[in-house]
Amino acid sequence: QVQLVESGGGSVQAGGSLRLSCAASGRTFSSYAMGWFRQAPEKEREFVAAISWSGGSPYYADSVKGRFTISRDNAKNTVYLQMNSLKPEDTAVYYCAADTAWGPGVVHGMDYWGTGTLVTVSS
Repeated sequence: QVQLVESGGGSVQAGGSLRLSCAASGRTFSSYAMGWFRQAPEKEREFVAAISWSGGSPYYADSVKGRFTISRDNAKNTVYLQMNSLKPEDTAVYYCAADTAWGPGVVHGMDYWGTGTLVTVSS
């Protein structure tokens, strides 16, 4: 099992940037595909981005393509989400997730979850 702890959330004005981090502990980090999901108030959780064990072939939601970048550092057991050109509609709790499987199905959910970090974007 893997434990996930997110950090880096906060408040920012529209057009600004934030970088989220997710530190993993437990089983070998490089064994897991990693992802980010988000849940806005009164909305369902949605997929944001995911990255394979090696760091290649990332997936992105259409709503964040070109603005967000997912990356990982297996030596530091950490996955990142660089968020640029933030919009008020990006306001949500962002969750880090992990899964031993990799493929298009990760956009529907992953096996392990962090507790989330709040991102608030003001207009």
